[in-house]
This record gives sequence, structure tokens and C-alpha cells, in this order.
Amino acid sequence: MSRALGELLHYRAAVAGLAIIGFLLALSVYAVLTIPYGEAIRLWRGGEALWLENPRNASPLWMSLFRRDLPHTITVRSQDALRREKDLGEGVRQVTIALPFDYPYRKLPQELAVFFDVEYAERPPHVALTWRTPDGTAIRLGEFTVQTRDIYRMSSDPQLQQALGGRPEEVLFTDPQAPENVLQGRHELLIEGFLFERASRLEARLVVYGAVHGLAGTDHLRRDLMIPLLWGTPIAMAFGLLAAVGSTVSTLAIAAIGVWYGRWVDGLIQRITEVNLILPGLPILILIGTLYSRSIWVILGVVILLGVFGSGIKTYRALFLQVKEAPYIEAARAYGAGSMRAVFTYMIPRAVPVLIPQFVTLIPAFVFLEATLAVLGLGDPVLPTWGKVIEDAYSKGALFSGHYYWVLQPAVLLMLSGLGFTMLGFTLDRIFNPRLREM
Repeated sequence: MSRALGELLHYRAAVAGLAIIGFLLALSVYAVLTIPYGEAIRLWRGGEALWLENPRNASPLWMSLFRRDLPHTITVRSQDALRREKDLGEGVRQVTIALPFDYPYRKLPQELAVFFDVEYAERPPHVALTWRTPDGTAIRLGEFTVQTRDIYRMSSDPQLQQALGGRPEEVLFTDPQAPENVLQGRHELLIEGFLFERASRLEARLVVYGAVHGLAGTDHLRRDLMIPLLWGTPIAMAFGLLAAVGSTVSTLAIAAIGVWYGRWVDGLIQRITEVNLILPGLPILILIGTLYSRSIWVILGVVILLGVFGSGIKTYRALFLQVKEAPYIEAARAYGAGSMRAVFTYMIPRAVPVLIPQFVTLIPAFVFLEATLAVLGLGDPVLPTWGKVIEDAYSKGALFSGHYYWVLQPAVLLMLSGLGFTMLGFTLDRIFNPRLREM
């Protein structure tokens, strides 16, 4: 084994494949350790309600290396801002909160929203909002009563749009004399609140949504795409590994048993294999996903069942027919070795050099199969996977909208997994296959 490993490291393709596989395994371990399984499911299934402060369809932060005009998301909290309180008598207080921020970008923000954190017993606070531009112009935004954990989205307020004569971010961030110019500099949101109870409390934070966010960007539900990209790695590796192990090991054992017992046992195995070979695997999986369950574990079980009596049985049978006639098998029979011992101790180990390369190259095939089912809309609706990200991007027209990152990132990870295992598998085949070793 050490000799084979040393020979493996002499091939650049094998070293590159091992590096890619090592990266994917490290990514899997990192995802499992940093984001618990239940938390990943909660974040992915929670939808927009859990990602209210993220911009919608935002590009990854690394995109700003190529386009420096893309605005980042800016959050200003009242806890860190200037605050003044004035007692008006009879338990009424006037609270003035200034939320200033610098805006250095040449592109407009996506949205504007104010998140309120309010505590009161019976009478909710009343607030009035005023916006100050860098040139000192004060623009009245309106006034209203706020409830506990209320959200005021300026960009989707039709009354504010009518009062301003356009989208708030366009009016507040552009020069009235030259609308094509974005007002760079210090903007400020002034919140004037009236609290009608002594125990009342008013906090707020302004969110100016940018066009870039996070290392992987966001989707149409504001979800951070790092969640499915990270957790899609251990899911893909586990699915591919389990499917490859289940199908190859069982196929090897069944082929060896059929050859050892021969006669009707071998004939039955061959007839089942021939019937299975003409069955369309993908349509069967689509049928099960549509009519029964889309759980990834159900799909995994069906994939293993379909792979048990696959074409590998024919290949292994030809190999075991030669192994069965080997002298050491006759010696094992003479020493009184049982049938199962002869199969699993003497016959199957002879096929391991053939099994290992095929096993390695099968893993990406099953990874692509899981992604294919997800792209077809038959992926597990609970798990955050690479295929599910691509399916969401396709259904929401990401490529037509220019959100290329949404498709490219999971696609690159899929291609990396396929490339890494394929390069390693081909090199292993060259090492273990005597005919290729001579070439």
C-alpha cells in the first residue's frame, strides 16, 4: 500500500486530485463544526424572515475588487449614535436620535429600511423621520406610530414615493439639479420620537442595502449563499461516498458469490442484472421523487439498489472466473475453507486493485446525479445543497438578470469535485491496471 501511495505521488494529476479532494473535505469539516446541522436547516428553511437585514440578490464581496462602484450594506444603530431626550411633562418624553453615515459610492443603494425596537405597556411611541443630505437639505419622510420590532421599508412605501415623486433611494441620494449624479458624503436620518410612558424605550437602526454582501452573495430571499455552498459540500461528499460504497462493495460481493456457487445462483444473478441494465435509472428516480418522497436518504437508498445489480457485475464475474481457478483457491478448498471464507478472504481481495479506481471515479457521478435531481426540482426540499442553489437560480432567471455568481459558485464546486476524483481515479487505474502500467 505504501508503495502504491509513493507511486501515486509521482503523478501530478494525482497530486492535484488529492489537493482538490483535501480542500473539499476540509470545507466539509469546517461546515459541520461551525454551523450545526439543525442551524443550517433553520437558516435555509427560514426564508426571508431570518435575513431581513441582508440585501436581495447581492453579489459577493469579492466582486467589488473588479467593480469598486458597487455599494456595500451600511447599518447604523441608535446605540452607537447621538441621542437626546427631553421631558415634556406628564410622563411624555421627546427622544431625538441622529443616525449619520458616510456614503462614498457612485451607485445607488438597493433599498432603505428602518428597524425599530420598542418597549411599551399600552401606548406605543410615535416617530417622525427626517432625512438630511450632504448639502444640508432636510427632507421630511413622514410620521407614524411604531409597534414592537416594527420595520419601516422606505423603498416600498407608496405614500412616501408619491410624496417624494420617485423612489426614495433615487430622490435622497441624487442631486436634484443633476439626477445622474449620486450624492456622496455624509447623510443622516433624524428620528424624533415621542414616548408616552416612563418605562417606554425606543431604539432603531438604519439599513442602507448595498449591491454586495457576504463571501458568496445572497439570493432572492436574502439568504446568505455561503450556507448552501458550505453545507452542500459534506452533503455531496456523503451522498457520493455512500452511494459508491453501497453499490460497488455489494456488486463485488454478489458477483463473487455467483461465480463461487455457479449454476442457478449465477444464472439468477445474471438475469437480474440484465433486467436491471435495461431499466432507465433517472426516470425511476424522478418517479419516486414525484410520487413518493424527495428525501435525499430515500433517493440514496434507491440509487444503491439500482447500482447493486449494475454493469460492474459482468466485469467482476469475468475476473472472478479466472480467480476461482487459481491454485491458491484449490489449496484453500483442500484445507477445508468454507464457501464464505473462500469468497471474502481469497477471492474478493484479488479484485480490490480493480475496485479502487472504479470506486473513486464513481463518487462524482453520484454527486452529479444528486445535483441533477435537484435542478429538475426533485431535490430534498430541506437540505441546502449545490443543486438546490442552481435550481433556485434557474427558476428565478438569475442568468437573465445578470446574477451570474448565483449559478457559477455551486457549478464551480461541482466541477471541482468531479475533476478531483476523476484525476485521482484515472491515476489509480494507471497504477493498479497492469496493462496501463506498461504503456
